[in-house]
Amino acid sequence: MQATHAPVAISLTSRLPAVGTTVFSIMSALAAQYDAVNLGQGFPDFDCDPHLVDAVTTSMKAGLNQYPPMTGVPALRHAIAAKIASLYGRIYDPETEITITAGATQAVMTAILCSIHPGDEVIVIEPAYDAYVPAIVLAGGVPVFVQMTVGAAGEGYAVPWDAVAAAVTPKTRMLIVNSPHNPTGSMLRAADLGILAGIVRDTRILLLSDEVYEHMVFDGARHESICRVPELAERAFVVSSFGKTYHVTGWKVGFVAAPAMLTVEFRKVHQFNVFTVNTPVQHALAAYMQDPAPYTRLSAFYQGKRDLFREGLAATRFRLLPVDGTYFQCVDYSAISDMPEAEFAKWLTTEIGVAAIPVSAFYNTPKESGIVRFCFAKKESTLRTALARLAAV
Repeated sequence: MQATHAPVAISLTSRLPAVGTTVFSIMSALAAQYDAVNLGQGFPDFDCDPHLVDAVTTSMKAGLNQYPPMTGVPALRHAIAAKIASLYGRIYDPETEITITAGATQAVMTAILCSIHPGDEVIVIEPAYDAYVPAIVLAGGVPVFVQMTVGAAGEGYAVPWDAVAAAVTPKTRMLIVNSPHNPTGSMLRAADLGILAGIVRDTRILLLSDEVYEHMVFDGARHESICRVPELAERAFVVSSFGKTYHVTGWKVGFVAAPAMLTVEFRKVHQFNVFTVNTPVQHALAAYMQDPAPYTRLSAFYQGKRDLFREGLAATRFRLLPVDGTYFQCVDYSAISDMPEAEFAKWLTTEIGVAAIPVSAFYNTPKESGIVRFCFAKKESTLRTALARLAAV
């Protein structure tokens, strides 16, 4: 007679027990269900330059379809180093200080995993991109939150540097900055970088600088990259994204620039994280970067969309917050409703037909400020359709 055994209950203890489906996925699904204009998730609804697509095809037809070097195609790393030197004056060695990544999010994850050990503290300035904290938790680190301030009419979000300085302890190992800032559209200025330098000077604190919107700055402002300040650059992982710059978010290609000592450790994790990145796309990007016009003209391109969107919203009951950079517009809806942000965003989607993202979703513990975020990286016709619907609110 065959012995019987009690079934074994299979279980898994989550490494990220607090994480569920992202608000971006939820709102995009809701927008599709209700045929709403999706101004929630941050991606363009227009095509990239056909010449860039042709360059990928050319690379594939030329047989460039096998593994590239783990660090990235040399031509692309050299092009990135040349661009950084030209724009920001920082000289990076493309062989030892530039690494091509599978998008900026992988770059963020790898920078954190290679440098944060259990018990290390990482200062996160909120509201913050939602990939930072899970990476810290997976590394065994401890996120320490500092909330940005938001002013009254005409004033936007700002980093309270005194609170940042107060958050530093002997356990602080990294400080994450993001400029131009998602979701608020604010930017760090030269004075901010000076204060930051004073905070980290004579400490062991590393910097992770998320600069994926570096080419979207408005009203004649200059992007103040961490690369511009030598004493900051020497302790920083600087992250950027081709997806944002060239309207190809689905290609998931980015890069990290960091001093050789940091890059050595970054690449140790990178090689087992993704190993390497799409070969023909890397060659295409290297060729396309020879013409700087696509990224030098990007600010003007998006400022036109920003201005069109803001002009339309000015006629509504939404209160506009300043947008210094990125392709995001935050609005205060307190004159319209007292609903919590997540509920208001769902109401906008299902009843008005325009999807937005609640800014409360960018806090570790949701903070209600009566503010939602729209993405204006859309065709003019898309923005006008959204504005017509929002005018009825």
